[in-house]
Amino acid sequence: MVRRQARGQQRITDILDAALALFAEVGYAAASTNAIAARAGISPGSLYQFFRNKEEIAQALSERLVTALGEAHAAAFAERDVVELPLEELVDRMTAPLIAFNVANPGAKVLFGSGDVPTGLAEATRPVFAAVAGRVTAVVAARAPALSAPETERVATVAVRIVAAMMPPIVGASGAERDALIAELHRALVGYLAPLESASGPTTSARPTSSANGSTAASVSRGGSPADPPRRVPAVPVRGGRG
Repeated sequence: MVRRQARGQQRITDILDAALALFAEVGYAAASTNAIAARAGISPGSLYQFFRNKEEIAQALSERLVTALGEAHAAAFAERDVVELPLEELVDRMTAPLIAFNVANPGAKVLFGSGDVPTGLAEATRPVFAAVAGRVTAVVAARAPALSAPETERVATVAVRIVAAMMPPIVGASGAERDALIAELHRALVGYLAPLESASGPTTSARPTSSANGSTAASVSRGGSPADPPRRVPAVPVRGGRG
C-alpha cells in the first residue's frame, strides 16, 4: 500500500511538472490534457485517474507554486536585517529567491499573470502578491522613515514593477547573459532606492563618517554629499493591473 501511494504521488508530481513546462512553452489555453499526459510519459487515461480536467491540474500546480513562493519570500524578508544591511546586499537578498523561483518554474508567470486562466485560479494567487507588496512596503518604510505612507506605498509599487518587468528576460536568458541582466536589475533598484534613503537620513547606505580633520562626511551609496539639500520623493503615477 505504501509503495502504491508513493508511486501515485510520483505520478502526480510528474503530471504537474509536465503541465508547468507545457504552460511555459505554449500557454495555458493551448495546452491540452492529452499533451500534458504525453509530456509526462503516461496515457490520458492514467492522467484522468488523478485529475478530471486541465483546471484541476492548474489548481494543484498553483497551490504548489504558491507554497514554494511563500517559503522563498519568508526567508528573504527577515525583519531583523532590513535596516542594517547595505542597500546593495538587501536588494540581492530580496530578489535572489524570486529569481531562483522563476528560473526553476518558468511556467509560473502563465498561471500567476496570464489572462487566459480561469478567474478563480487567478484570484487564488492574489494573497501571495499582496503579501509580497506588503513586505516590500514595510522594508521601504523601515529604511526611509521620512516618507509619508502614500509615498512609501508608491515606491514599493514601483520597485515591485521593476522586478516584474525584468523577470521574463532574466528567465529567458542563461549563463553570462542572465548574470548581466540580474546585475542590471540590481543597479536599477539601487539607483532608484538610494536617493530616497539619502533624503530620509543616514542608513547603512548613507552612514556619517569622520574625516581626518574631524569634520563629518556622508558616505552615500552611489553619490551624494552632506551639503546636498533634502530631496522630496517625486510623484510616480501607478497604473492598475499586474505586470
